[in-house]
Amino acid sequence: MGFFDSLLGKHARKFLKRKDSDAGEAGRALEELKSSLFNELRTSEGAKRQQQRFCGPVVALTFNFMVAVGIIMANKLVMGKVGFNFPILLTLIHYTTAWLLLAIFRALSILPISPPSKTTPFSSLFSLGAVMAFASGLANTSLKHNSVGFYQMSKIAVTPTIVIAEFILFRKTISSKKVLALAVVSVGVAIATVTDLEFNLFGALVAIAWIIPSAINKILWSRLQQQGNWTALALMWKTTPVTIFFLLALMPWLDPPGILSFKWDLSNSTAILISAALGFLLQWSGALALGATSATSHVVLGQFKTCVILLGGYFIFNSDPGFVSICGAITALTGMSVYTTLNLQESSESSSKQLPTPVKPKDEESTELDIKDSANVV
Repeated sequence: MGFFDSLLGKHARKFLKRKDSDAGEAGRALEELKSSLFNELRTSEGAKRQQQRFCGPVVALTFNFMVAVGIIMANKLVMGKVGFNFPILLTLIHYTTAWLLLAIFRALSILPISPPSKTTPFSSLFSLGAVMAFASGLANTSLKHNSVGFYQMSKIAVTPTIVIAEFILFRKTISSKKVLALAVVSVGVAIATVTDLEFNLFGALVAIAWIIPSAINKILWSRLQQQGNWTALALMWKTTPVTIFFLLALMPWLDPPGILSFKWDLSNSTAILISAALGFLLQWSGALALGATSATSHVVLGQFKTCVILLGGYFIFNSDPGFVSICGAITALTGMSVYTTLNLQESSESSSKQLPTPVKPKDEESTELDIKDSANVV
């Protein structure tokens, strides 16, 4: 060591020590950051703050939009080319995969903690899990037995159902301007999809039965996250087992026979697993969007997706949906723009009302008092 010390010299030894100390400080700072994030996830309030910090309305809605487009293509592949004509079983595979992934997150201690059980009654969680099973299962069944146009037409009825249900359950009202904007959106989507209205009696009954569970599902997801300290993943972990139970009960009634004769080869199984992975992302992104916005905004996002797909096929792939459908899509997008603008105005007004009044420093207050006193003396 003496040879190396003499070779490096005094200044070089100081430089190396300083580098070691800097590296140690950087490592300690990184460890402190990791521990602080881990501690944030250990409380429901901290986990909720992290979700609001990293997944605001724009991020959540964009995430949900991209995943929704992807799963539409995946489900078309599974139910069309692969020939997996079991919509309830496909939904069951989606939720089972989601629960297994959540169990892995829990084992790795990265699943956000749930709020105390006394803050949210079990009946609310059980109701959400049951409603989610009917909403998701009946949606895939409706898509199987009806055309895409009729499926989208039935989704239009979800918007007024949400408005009426929120008023009856929570006395929540919306402005007349928003009602008018939502009416324009619904009319536009109806015109855009009116050319593809193929359905049968069973498919129509399923679509009608799906409307109320879909509306209640969105309301509960949004309310539990916004009123309590629930995060999307924690709420999924608590409600998914209930959803799986009800999907198992629905499967013998709505799925056709012949599941054992399906060809489970590598190609078909891979397509179903990709659909299941996207199903988990869709459930997660949908929960994030409902927690960051509202049930009505989430429905408007779904209708926006319909119009974008229709117009994208016209401008990019030269498809011809017809002049009436294009006008309807443009009308719906106009109504969505107005609705979004009204939401932004309301959020900015509410945030400005919540800003605290500035408190003057003591020095400024004492200066103003001195001026007033001198004026009184004069």
